[in-house]
Amino acid sequence: MPGKILPTLTQAEVESHDNAKSCYVTIGSKVYDVTSFVDDHPGGGDLILEYAGKDVGEIMGDVVSHEHSEAAYEILDDSLVGFLGTDSTTKASANGAASAEEQARAVYESTGMATEEDLSVETDIVQDYQKHKFLDLNKPLLMQLWTSGFSKQFYLEQIHRPRHYKGGESAPLFGNFLEPLSKTAWYVVPIIWLPCIAYGTTVGFSGMSSVSAAAGYWVFGLFFWTLIEYVMHRFLFHIDTLLPDNRVGITLHFLLHGIHHYLPMDKYRLVMPPTLFVLLAAPFWKFAHAVIFYDWHAAVLAYCGGVFGYVCYDMTHYFLHHRNLPSYYKQLKKYHLQHHFADFDNGFGVTSRFWDVVFGTELETPAPTKIVKTQ
Repeated sequence: MPGKILPTLTQAEVESHDNAKSCYVTIGSKVYDVTSFVDDHPGGGDLILEYAGKDVGEIMGDVVSHEHSEAAYEILDDSLVGFLGTDSTTKASANGAASAEEQARAVYESTGMATEEDLSVETDIVQDYQKHKFLDLNKPLLMQLWTSGFSKQFYLEQIHRPRHYKGGESAPLFGNFLEPLSKTAWYVVPIIWLPCIAYGTTVGFSGMSSVSAAAGYWVFGLFFWTLIEYVMHRFLFHIDTLLPDNRVGITLHFLLHGIHHYLPMDKYRLVMPPTLFVLLAAPFWKFAHAVIFYDWHAAVLAYCGGVFGYVCYDMTHYFLHHRNLPSYYKQLKKYHLQHHFADFDNGFGVTSRFWDVVFGTELETPAPTKIVKTQ
């Protein structure tokens, strides 16, 4: 699955998978498990078993024998199980000490990303569509997704393989009058919500007899937001395993967060639109007053602290993707971008990694180094 580091195997290990019960083949450094395809091969399973444990690059490209189609290579891509290495690199990998280059290669093969800089390399839209048969970035995305019939597995594989659309601009989503409603500039968030927070905080303080207690409720709300941020990112935005395998579930997932992983450098679909924030924030207003039922003003202060935390989150998220930052935030940026191109199953903290440490989802993948990319 994309985002996971695949193992490095020795030649001897590959050659041991040389029968119908376990059949591996290689093309260059890539190792494929084609066991399930032996009986389905149009030319008969014996032809595959003849090359079991061996490299098939030459025979698949042999015009005289039978030059294989692009579809055949796509089938192989779905069967990638590892990479061919020397005994030394394999032992290092088994001991958890694979070189940065080996890990970089694995990340690149599964996501198309070798370094953070690759997130800003413009995608060849025509080539990408021809190769992956997912979404044509030149056409409205939503209707393509709705009518596609994509399986959940294929959809998740594709959205976690980031693309970069024309300098970070926005690919068409609706293709009609609704298009502007799907875009939000980063500065809209503080312009709309900071005055609301200031007003609510003033009202809250006015009803409290103790300034220190009032400040405590506000700070508590801010801290509680960090937990909400983590929980929502992990269990709502990344509901991948529980996502219904139908077009309704897939489309909603795409609108909520999938489009951000698919086009992570889209600067107009990175912060939350005000209307969506209102829908998500309304239950938390009720929640704050249900928990702090004994003091309306204290509940307002806690809520305002939480909304301020959200504003900090949205601004941090935007700047991590689009700005050069001080040293602390450079580390945070590296951490968050690894969530995008190395391991989307971990690293859910955006403003900090605190709750990742608490709940055991901290990213441990070392930063990949530059590698030579091969087709």
